[in-house]
Amino acid sequence: MQYSEIMVRYGELSTKGKNRKSFIDRLGSNVRKVLHDLPEVKIQANRDRLHVSLNGADSDQVVDRLKLVFGIQNFSPSVKVDRTFEATAEMAAQMVKEQLGTTKTFKVNTRRSDHQFPIDTNEMNTRLGEYLLEAFPELSVDVHQPDLVVRVEIRANGIFLSSQTIQGAGGLPVGTSGKGMLMLSGGIDSPVAGYLGMKRGVSMEMVHFFSPPYTSEQALAKAQELTGKLARYSGTIQFLQVPFTEIQETVKEKVPEGYLMTVQRRMMLRLTAALALKRHGLAIFNGESLGQVASQTMESMLAINDVTTLPILRPVVSLDKTEIIKIAEDIDTYQLSILPFEDCCTIFAPPSPKTKPNLERARVYESRLDVEGLMQRALDGVKIVEVHAGEEFLNQEADAFAELL
Repeated sequence: MQYSEIMVRYGELSTKGKNRKSFIDRLGSNVRKVLHDLPEVKIQANRDRLHVSLNGADSDQVVDRLKLVFGIQNFSPSVKVDRTFEATAEMAAQMVKEQLGTTKTFKVNTRRSDHQFPIDTNEMNTRLGEYLLEAFPELSVDVHQPDLVVRVEIRANGIFLSSQTIQGAGGLPVGTSGKGMLMLSGGIDSPVAGYLGMKRGVSMEMVHFFSPPYTSEQALAKAQELTGKLARYSGTIQFLQVPFTEIQETVKEKVPEGYLMTVQRRMMLRLTAALALKRHGLAIFNGESLGQVASQTMESMLAINDVTTLPILRPVVSLDKTEIIKIAEDIDTYQLSILPFEDCCTIFAPPSPKTKPNLERARVYESRLDVEGLMQRALDGVKIVEVHAGEEFLNQEADAFAELL
């Protein structure tokens, strides 16, 4: 069936009171971003619905992208017909016929925004219901829990019919809760944390530390491609590459082995906080899950968080690994995350890091470093890349390896 429009229903944002308009405007902007390469598609974000006019675009492609946009409760592909009962009945019968195998009961639900149209909602419901019962005597009407709802929207520019309701991603439109900086490694946890933050309306920028020659270009490309996976929920994401080689070499040289991880992560957090202040970020997100590894105990968090007063949000902090992996599989980041390209969190990792580091000792060991100089040189070397939804960076060798997993 050739659909002419997709009618989008709002989710949680419909309860936002005075902020409703700004939330709807943001959702409209996000939908335009994810459909930016389909110029024929037009988006109109109204108070009660968002309308996506296809103008000949592939409806399946548009539907697949809309499923990922936060702030959408559900949506329905619609067909536009002439403003007559006859045209409406003919299309409704075609829709019902295509779904007869799984349909035993139905109802008609009409909305009439054009009150000049001569048939009101009750009359349309009754007449169209009678028409469909006559055309399909094996069906019956159930107004409470029908197998199929035929929706009719009567507008000034035509009558729009739909019979499918496709679930959206829910949550809040990305950007309505401010900007956050996600400390993105190449692992499983941090992309999931980013996804969960974005679902609550946070516009994420990715902060990725790389340490050439100890980390490879493949590790960097892997992190960028993970960003591309997350960008499907917002259109584009800024990816910040932070050079970390000098800091890691210096920490390894001057800090006792047990505190290497603690001081290294303190430096990462300092740099992320500096970037957040420079780029108007309101919080730092990471993929820490309490007790999962040595650096993710509360004592470690205390010793590391000491370097900033910015909020540090951990969306996966109470999830176990199985739960995190399930989400990673659902958002299609898991297979990328397990590719064996080491990031800077795994190189120079001591065999026995402190699980309960002492804050005062961490401060003393860190005082052996030229913290300001190391930070400034790292910040001067930051590169920013705009990553688009689904953009790929890994080479064919990595793709072949992923297929074997």
